[in-house]
Amino acid sequence: MQTISVENWEEFEARLQEIKLTVKAGHVGLLFRGQADASWSLSTTLERSRRTVERVQDYYLIIREIKPQLETFTNFTFDIPDFDEIYSSVRDYDAFSRRMSAGNLPGYRYMIYLRHHGFPTPLLDWSRSPYVAAYFAFAKATAANVSIYVFAEQPENIKVRGASGPAIYSFGPLVRSHRRHFLQQSTYTVCARFELPGGTPGSSTEWKFASHEDVFAQDDKHQDLLWKFVMPCPERLKVLRHLEEYNLNALSLFGTEESLMETLAIRVMDFRS
Repeated sequence: MQTISVENWEEFEARLQEIKLTVKAGHVGLLFRGQADASWSLSTTLERSRRTVERVQDYYLIIREIKPQLETFTNFTFDIPDFDEIYSSVRDYDAFSRRMSAGNLPGYRYMIYLRHHGFPTPLLDWSRSPYVAAYFAFAKATAANVSIYVFAEQPENIKVRGASGPAIYSFGPLVRSHRRHFLQQSTYTVCARFELPGGTPGSSTEWKFASHEDVFAQDDKHQDLLWKFVMPCPERLKVLRHLEEYNLNALSLFGTEESLMETLAIRVMDFRS
């Protein structure tokens, strides 16, 4: 990961243009993520939850447990493989890796719904728009600096993975899911590793979720390139005004009454201060 400190929004746009001109982003394209505090780690909501859930099969057990309640209250139907299917596939490196490499994460649509409604998931959400990422970075920023990440997963149009370490898998936008998924131009990544027996009683080969930062720490020059732009929080109002000119605000990204209130508050409180 390359960390770049910029003084203002204009410098960020100029540096981003340099990346676009010099880095081949592959068929996935560049992805962007904004965070309101530059000191925050790049982690999923599952990693930040109070309960530690690493084993893939354990997570599927959890979301299967809550599925009937969600379907009852929402009148939606969510598809998720039977546990026997999950159990067998997560104990085989090739089977699960091939499935995820093809963009076929079991229960993907269901996980997107969970992610957009606040339930912990292993999905790290990105946007295909740097401006959407900028909104999430600045809208509720209170720290000294915000961060905007730029991710090129396959700059050489190839992806090499192995069973010896964590790997990132990306899952694209073409899925029927919550409307926010499309409003925010969302794409997601999952980081996972295949664990071999460690010699402890009862240990076995199986898939576990891992940290994206472990992959970026490898500093591979051929894939998983990441830039972290650090920008001062005082740029907030200028950036939000710039985004507002394109009708990019909480209302356009969420489409709820709460997001309308947030948008109006920024317009009549922040912009007029």
